[in-house]
Amino acid sequence: MKTKSLLLGAVTAMSLAPAAFAERGADGHVNVIYWQAPSILNPYLSGGTKDLDASAVVIEPLGRYDQDGNLVPYLATEIPTLENGGVSADLTSITWKLKPGLLWSDGSPLTSADVVFTAEYCMHPEGGCAQLAKFEGVDKVEAIDDLSVKVTFKEAKPNPYGPFMGAQAPIIQKAQFAECLGAKAPECTSANFGPIGTGAFRVTEFRPNDVISFEANPNYRDAAKPAFATMTLKGGGDATAAARSVLETGEFDLAWNLQLAPDVLANMAKGGKGEARSGFGSLVERIMVNMTNPDPALPEGERSTAKHPHPFLSDVAVRQALSLAIDRPLLVEIGYGQAGRPTCDLVPAPAIYVSGRTECMTQDLAGANKLLDDAGWARGADGVRAKDGVRLKMLYQTSTNAVRQDFQALIKQWWEEIGFEVELRNVSASVFFGGDPGSPDTFQKFYADVQMYANNFDGTDPEAYMAAQTCDKAPRPETQWQGENISRVCIPEYDAKVAELGKTGDVAKRAELVKELNNMVTNDSHMIIPLVDRGRVTGVSNTLGGFVLNTWDSELWNIADWTRIK
Repeated sequence: MKTKSLLLGAVTAMSLAPAAFAERGADGHVNVIYWQAPSILNPYLSGGTKDLDASAVVIEPLGRYDQDGNLVPYLATEIPTLENGGVSADLTSITWKLKPGLLWSDGSPLTSADVVFTAEYCMHPEGGCAQLAKFEGVDKVEAIDDLSVKVTFKEAKPNPYGPFMGAQAPIIQKAQFAECLGAKAPECTSANFGPIGTGAFRVTEFRPNDVISFEANPNYRDAAKPAFATMTLKGGGDATAAARSVLETGEFDLAWNLQLAPDVLANMAKGGKGEARSGFGSLVERIMVNMTNPDPALPEGERSTAKHPHPFLSDVAVRQALSLAIDRPLLVEIGYGQAGRPTCDLVPAPAIYVSGRTECMTQDLAGANKLLDDAGWARGADGVRAKDGVRLKMLYQTSTNAVRQDFQALIKQWWEEIGFEVELRNVSASVFFGGDPGSPDTFQKFYADVQMYANNFDGTDPEAYMAAQTCDKAPRPETQWQGENISRVCIPEYDAKVAELGKTGDVAKRAELVKELNNMVTNDSHMIIPLVDRGRVTGVSNTLGGFVLNTWDSELWNIADWTRIK
């Protein structure tokens, strides 16, 4: 079976690159700023985009997604397909072939053993892998020879491009991580902070939540790349300072995720040092509803786990009321302008997968109040609703950012109008998205009632993204608090539909399943409350060449091709 949208035609990465550079390192130094500072360089131990991107400078997958969502080979010779024999006729396996002669930055050869080990690392039963959904349905991964790896699925897998594709599933070195399996994974600080890679750069110094220094990888597969000899990735501060450092002062060459009001960006662009580039993909700002109880009075290890359902957010009427009270178009107007669109969906693109439900688009405070009245949540003398001794008192947390704090203030006001008591909390983005299993402040730990952030999926097929909400992906102590099912949703019917999606090849049927899955956790149950379909906005210096904005993979996906415009 062949389907155009699933087994995409591959193009070579080299076709996207500019002409070969005269000499590796000839363009000197490049400065990048991420106001959300990276805290780890192992994407299997963090779901934060800042950590995925920083890791992508060093460690690479077998294939990536280009700026148009096409699959392109990186460490592999080609993208396996039915046509070239890389995908089996019965769709139960995919065989990858490594480019010959690839070296790790320490000079040792990359082999199929490293690829097999990467799967073992993420799929280890005693560990917690932030990207486990990428390996959904995998039965085994085996080395055919030193340069060939076969992934076998439990059932036919029409979309076999989960493992080892995109920034979320890069190859890690077996020799470096061999003693880091399972529960030991978070303890391997040296490897997690300084992975040996095949990318254009290697780490020379990493100060978590601060700055990373890189130098050109002397063993990179193209002798003329990268053009830059060294690179600094500065973390911390805020989006305003990051934007100013590119657009006004020219101190930095690239500033990521300029989450700022449109008029602020427009004024900065008058500085003439750079421009703000934007593009839409699958990035959605959303509110995650905690289906478990985060009460600090519970024993550590039981808070925000399935042992204790949430005392009032388990009521669908309460969740629906929270969603109805929000004015999404106003949020877009004040926060993003043309770089945002109101949405009721978790999957905003590609168009074939978009549910297109619109019932959340119009704020309805009266309807929200009626839902709560009908569900028996009565207002007390202080205006806060309660039932059976349970008050609608919530902790609403997010990362520290001016736009997000504006959103919090407005949403708090709307929720208080319908009878909630709302406490606001913001956490440094470096900590919030850091994934440290010992921290109480990460979005994975979710020690709050609701929390707000943005997330997306790589590539143009949302299968792995949907699989992230299955019962077994909930973060918990046994997984070192790693996992993508942040709301702790557990719907057996949802899991069954994910399994059906995994073995469905017909494009139209896949699209219908994705829409059903989207609606099960958003418009029908309101366990996830989408707010804004966000465009990615990046500040780019006028002197930085070769940067290609990519909403389907890491922002730093083609860093080997960057140059200095003289």
